[in-house]
Amino acid sequence: MSATAVHSLWTTAADPIDKIDAPKIEYGQLAPTLIIIGAAVLGVLIEAFVPRKFRYYVQLFVSVVALAAAFAAVVALAAGDYGTTKARIAAMGAIAVDGPALFLQGTILLAGLVAIFTFAERRLDPVAHGNRVDSFVAQAGSVPGSAGEQAATKAGFTTTEVFPLALFAIGGMLVFPAANDLLTLFIALEVFSLPLYLLCALARRKRLMSQEAAVKYFLLGAFASAFTLFGIALIYGYAGSVSYGTVAKVVDGTVTTVDPALAGTMGNDALLLIGGAMIVMGLLFKVGAVPFHMWTPDVYQGAPTPVTGFMAAATKVAAFGALLRLLYVVLPGLRWDWRPVMMGVAVITMLGGAIVAITQTDIKRLLAYSSIAHAGFILAGVIATTEEGISSVLFYLAAYSFVTIGAFAVVTLVRDAGGEATHLSKWAGLGRRSPLVAAVFAVFLLAFAGIPLTSGFSGKFAVFKAAADGGAGALVVVGVISSAIAAFFYIRVIVLMFFSEPKTDGPTVAVPSPLTMTAIGIGVAVTLVLGVAPQYFLDLAGDAGVFVR
Repeated sequence: MSATAVHSLWTTAADPIDKIDAPKIEYGQLAPTLIIIGAAVLGVLIEAFVPRKFRYYVQLFVSVVALAAAFAAVVALAAGDYGTTKARIAAMGAIAVDGPALFLQGTILLAGLVAIFTFAERRLDPVAHGNRVDSFVAQAGSVPGSAGEQAATKAGFTTTEVFPLALFAIGGMLVFPAANDLLTLFIALEVFSLPLYLLCALARRKRLMSQEAAVKYFLLGAFASAFTLFGIALIYGYAGSVSYGTVAKVVDGTVTTVDPALAGTMGNDALLLIGGAMIVMGLLFKVGAVPFHMWTPDVYQGAPTPVTGFMAAATKVAAFGALLRLLYVVLPGLRWDWRPVMMGVAVITMLGGAIVAITQTDIKRLLAYSSIAHAGFILAGVIATTEEGISSVLFYLAAYSFVTIGAFAVVTLVRDAGGEATHLSKWAGLGRRSPLVAAVFAVFLLAFAGIPLTSGFSGKFAVFKAAADGGAGALVVVGVISSAIAAFFYIRVIVLMFFSEPKTDGPTVAVPSPLTMTAIGIGVAVTLVLGVAPQYFLDLAGDAGVFVR
């Protein structure tokens, strides 16, 4: 290399570089997420520094305070009109602070708080070696059935790491529906998926089944994440940006400046269609819509039941929020391309979930297929492509999440010698043995079925009305037929509980601590309030139904 070349390199390096601007972060508007992530990090430190016997109490306290504080922050932002007139893009364009984001974040935080109560339940299993035990394994790293596992159980170890893991998951879920660029979306997806993979593997009873569920979820989730990431790469090639606003402008054809490096691929519709399809595929996997639903029943059955309730409720809320923002903010210019596809997915999801659920013999698998059918009903509202569509989906998600957590909390109560008695035959005659528990479960099942005076009816009515007004009448017909099919197996469980003879060796109903009672009580209250007087909450969802562009 000649001296002149070296000299020229040296002089160019020495030229003054433009100062890198420090990012502008609106801490107040991001407060809900920051509080949760901060508490999760604090939870990790608690695991390291607090003595073992106090950890459970400290973790529970930190989790509950953080969730309550974050919810208060969401309410404060909504009261400060950030959901309506002051809606904006925060954190250098990465996060949207608007009505749908705040409504869904509030729903996720409340659902998370109720779920944390079920995580902390310690009175259902009999006392082991003088220690109260919860639904989670004594020592996650021990081989099932080994001496190490027995020693950990005997010593009274508990996996209190579930609290920070749940908080990390909730933190990711808060960012997911509010993400305003594709990379933030992907990072949020990973942040809430990875803790869930771990939580699924931590059941105290039936550990091998629980670990199998976690591995299935992890492998399929990794595939879905890879699809999403590949789609993001293709969309970047198409639009030259990962920001929602810029991509939307390129799709509409209103963009003016073209990056010369991307001029060759920019505006190539094949990239847009394939990339958009791949991202939507990843989101539909998280939601559990039909071609991508195979993980749902296995994971819901194998995971510890409190985790199943949390996953079923909160993941759906977060994923539908992200799906709505993607379709309504990034791809409204592709409406004629994605609507027929989503209609097809909605139809097979509603019918598939409802029909396969009839054949199930395990209560957790039955609720899993029912959640697949509900994903189809919510997709009907997504397809409406109107403001009513957005607000009806928001309302349905809020109503559905509390019913789900409540229903899975009831499942944790029905026990026999092997732990939870999830086989349907064991539930026969439950209404005679413990009428209150059976009655509460019946309320939840009727809400799932969409019987009037329950939140399920208000939600379905709102979603179907929005779909019909949006010109998807055929979809509503399929939805009503699916609801009728689904009502059959919900009512079959109610008949089994109240009109069958109880077996002599049947399960017992454990008396829970006030924590699970609170979770179930909140579920029943929300179900009845949203069923009898939904108008205030429908208006709330209606006010929150506008995305910031």
